[in-house]
Amino acid sequence: MEQFNFIPGGICAAKGFKASGVYCGIRRNHSKYDLALIASDVRCAGAACYTTNKVYGAPIQVDRVHLADGHAQAIVVNSGNANTCAPNGVALANDVCDLVAKELGIPAGDVLPSSTGVIGQAMELAPFAAGVPEAAAKLAATAQASHDAATAIMTTDTHPKEVAVEFTLGGKPCRMGAIAKGSGMIHPNMATMLLFITTDANVEPAVLQAALSTVVPATFNQISVDGDTSTNDTVLLLANGLAGNAAPAPGSADYDTFVAALTAVAEHLCRELAGDGEGATKLLECIVTGAPDLETARAVSKSVIHSTLFKAAMFGADANWGRVLCAIGYTPGEFDISKTAVRLRSAAGEVFVCENAAYHPYSEEEAAVVLKEKEIQILVDLGSGTACAKAWGCDLTYDYVKINGDYRT
Repeated sequence: MEQFNFIPGGICAAKGFKASGVYCGIRRNHSKYDLALIASDVRCAGAACYTTNKVYGAPIQVDRVHLADGHAQAIVVNSGNANTCAPNGVALANDVCDLVAKELGIPAGDVLPSSTGVIGQAMELAPFAAGVPEAAAKLAATAQASHDAATAIMTTDTHPKEVAVEFTLGGKPCRMGAIAKGSGMIHPNMATMLLFITTDANVEPAVLQAALSTVVPATFNQISVDGDTSTNDTVLLLANGLAGNAAPAPGSADYDTFVAALTAVAEHLCRELAGDGEGATKLLECIVTGAPDLETARAVSKSVIHSTLFKAAMFGADANWGRVLCAIGYTPGEFDISKTAVRLRSAAGEVFVCENAAYHPYSEEEAAVVLKEKEIQILVDLGSGTACAKAWGCDLTYDYVKINGDYRT
């Protein structure tokens, strides 16, 4: 993957984008922001991916309608209530769009709503009626504004998640920024948690969707914290074109650069999201090489970081490589495991624990030192091809149960 210059600014790094975060009264805790607003100075091309859960939030239903023409100009997000399985959910989401449209002077159909929080609880318009005007008045194109918005969309996250990069298309400097939330209920398919991306690159809607749909399977679909696919998982990507570049055509060098920039943003956030899994103390990254095909590489890497037993072993700094082999063995698909090799690596070193799907001599003491680090790589070589893939997860700790045992209290 190309190297990109990471820059400050988050969701506001791209030209023409502003953001804000406020407290509007959805959360019980008055010290936490619970409403974020992101807006562009001009109308944008838009693209999205959503949860595949058959139960999905009302905002997703509205987003699909509003993005049918491939354009949007603002995103409004609340935390504290998922607006899912509520009888008035769609009507409320539309009413919120109307509030934003009035404040920004844009069509309601160009507003994309999103929600996160508890499922199945009643939701009222009053907090939005108070919060949207405040959020609109507070909009700013600053790093602090991005930070406020990233903070407002958090649920059990321990810190806000932001990233931005610079790149060039057709000789024109472009920027891309993003914010995300996600800590639990992370096992997506076609999207992940809540994640919002802005860019000042000029990209046509169909091409923008193609780029997002290319990046999602290799990045956001490769995260697993707990095996639960949320009802509200959403990725929204807006491109306002203010960088002034010629719109890239699929397959062109500029298109490849745009996809690479999007991948850089996505991979950064994948690590942030997985490492901040509920109760987590370690980020796990499984890198699979030597697979017979890409589908197998992706499936194996995700199977390993999704294994409850392996995640628990990582929490205990236990090099129980048999749990890696077990997870590889129950991965769907037909492939040979007889040449499989496994190495565990961190900043403290590397241990070779499995060769040809069998024990490779190693020091348990050295392995324990390697596995006490905050970031662990599981290197799996299937030895039967050239395909490779990555997946991201975290260890499983006592605190995961504590957090979810009293999530609603």
